[in-house]
Amino acid sequence: MAEVAADTDEVKEMQASLAGRQLLIGVDRLDYSKGLMQRLLAYERLLERYPNSQTQVTLMQLAPPTRAGVRAYEEIRESLEQASGRINGRFATSNWVPIRYLNKGVARQPLMGFFRSAAVGLVTPVRDGMNLVAKEFIAAQDPDDPSVLVLSSLAGAAAELQDAIIVNPHDRDNVADGIALALNMTLEERRERHSRLLDVLRKNDITAWRTRFLDALMAAAIP
Repeated sequence: MAEVAADTDEVKEMQASLAGRQLLIGVDRLDYSKGLMQRLLAYERLLERYPNSQTQVTLMQLAPPTRAGVRAYEEIRESLEQASGRINGRFATSNWVPIRYLNKGVARQPLMGFFRSAAVGLVTPVRDGMNLVAKEFIAAQDPDDPSVLVLSSLAGAAAELQDAIIVNPHDRDNVADGIALALNMTLEERRERHSRLLDVLRKNDITAWRTRFLDALMAAAIP
């Protein structure tokens, strides 16, 4: 799907709009557990600590709304809009805006194309279960020129995806350094990491998970 999507008008137009800049992408439900504010502040720290990244990278954050009408979630949305506006106001130039914040979803096929186009995928929840976005991001990559996954140690997927760059989402310096490492990683290392990550996905597919789950249930049922 990602390979096909890369040739669609929507994905090509997005790529053209970057004007050669590297894309960082995050895709998360608008939820307190996803660490979205911490991510924006870590990106701000990246621009502070690594001035050469200014005008050279763009963060696209997709945050589809959830639980409309619940005040706590409205406050999250308002805080993110204020933070992204402040960071853009601080760093933007006449032809570059550091953050593209979209409070809406994107159809699955173009999203896979966006994943394939990105230089770095950011999956940095402060508390999460497995988090399948991390695995979708890996699966969407071009093995010949793969992107790098920056993954929170507090996502369940971190137990499997050790060849991602594992970061502490509460430590903005650590996340900023992880993004910088990803942006500057050699093609050879990116290929090696992606190959190992893809092997993990292929090994731990739905059949393997189902088998282990049922085996555990059977073992628990035996006195």
